[in-house]
Parts: sequence; structure tokens; C-alpha cells
Amino acid sequence: MALPSRRTLLLALALAPLALRMTALAAGRDPQVVAVPSRPAFVQLPGRAERQAVVGQSLLPDTVLRTRTPGRLQVRLADGRSFRMGGDALLRLDRDALALQRGQLIAWVNPGSKGQGTLRVRTRVATASIEGTTVFLEVGEREVKVFSWEGRVRVSTGAGTGKGFVLEGGQELLFRDGTWQPPRRLSREEARTRLSRSLLLNDFPAPMETLPLIRRTLGLGPQAAATPAAPSAPTPVAAASPAAGR
Repeated sequence: MALPSRRTLLLALALAPLALRMTALAAGRDPQVVAVPSRPAFVQLPGRAERQAVVGQSLLPDTVLRTRTPGRLQVRLADGRSFRMGGDALLRLDRDALALQRGQLIAWVNPGSKGQGTLRVRTRVATASIEGTTVFLEVGEREVKVFSWEGRVRVSTGAGTGKGFVLEGGQELLFRDGTWQPPRRLSREEARTRLSRSLLLNDFPAPMETLPLIRRTLGLGPQAAATPAAPSAPTPVAAASPAAGR
């Protein structure tokens, strides 16, 4: 049997990293754009120029995502967790968190997922940590909103403040003009109205696995559950250390 030539061996070595990269993509190990239902929506890979977001595009750590109203997009992370962003939004994919600088974001952890750990969303004034839940954040110039559609969300309000909160499904935390407002629970009617009007919950071609849980929490749909008992008041907790939020 003839041995491969030196040129063939060199070519094989040169193509090996590309082959590994393609294998990783096929296995879904990289974050990926899975839906762009409306534009403008942009992706800027590290060291590259900003380009239009494309369904199927693979993303890297430190990628910057941007949308302008009415632009929206959906991303599936390497571990299967997902998020949607829209409005005049700007977000960076850090290695350990989503860094939302402005705009709207909804992120969720698939029901029944195991071993995924905590998904963190950082803003300029707080870090929201979610496990097996669905969280909405909106970052504006004067205020930041954190809202739990379903499940429990821990919110660290920054190092040195001594403050933190645990939000249950249907509760919202608001930072306005430099001050944290007391968490409040939305009325059922208010939550239903938000659900029907949300640009991030509706009209996406890619699925959102926790939407049935949200609808059940609100008592909607053919499989609506009985009205749940009102949860206890949000429990203040000690703020996480700076290292825990990274």
C-alpha cells in the first residue's frame, strides 16, 4: 500500500483545525443564531466588522449583538439555554454571562435540564441569576427592570450595597433614578396583557420551551392550571460577591 506523500500529510495537518471546528458546529457546541424574525439585527464577532445577523450563524465569546427597533433575534447557547433580544438592544456574550448594556432581553433555561448551572445576565446595576426559569430584563437610561415570568430569579444589586432579592414568578424589581423600588407582584390581568403584547414572547419561528409554563402560571390555554396561591413576599438576601457575579 502506497504511503501518503509529504504534501498530503501537510494538507491534512493544515485542515485538521477546520475539521474539528466543523465537528464542534455540527455537535452544537457553539452559541448560534436560531431566529431573526425582524430587522435590523447585527452580529459582530471579536476582531471582525459588524454584519447582518444570519440564522445558523455560529457565535464566539465576546461577540456583540445589536438590534434596532423593530429588530429581534434569538440565540441558542452552547448548553441549550436560550435568549431573545429586541428593541434598541446591545448585548455582549461574555464567557460566563450575558452582558446586557441596553434594550430588552428574555432568557430561559429549558424545563428538566440538568447540569447546566446558573445563567447570569449582567446589567450596569445588577446581576440576575436564573435556574430553570424565564426572566425578562429591560435596560434604559433611567431605569432597569427585572421580571420573573415563572420560577425563581436571584438578583444581586451590586458589590458593596448589601442588598439583593429573590423574585418569584410574576414579580418585578425596578431600579429608577438611582433607587431600587420594592418588588411587586403583577396582577393576573396585567401579566396577561404583557404576555399578549410582548414582542419577545410572540411571533418567533423558533420555539420557546418555557412558554407553556408561563401560560400555565397565568392560568391561560387549554391546559391551564388552577389559580396558584399568592407567593410570600420577596425575600431579601445578601448580595453576591463580585466574583459570584462573573
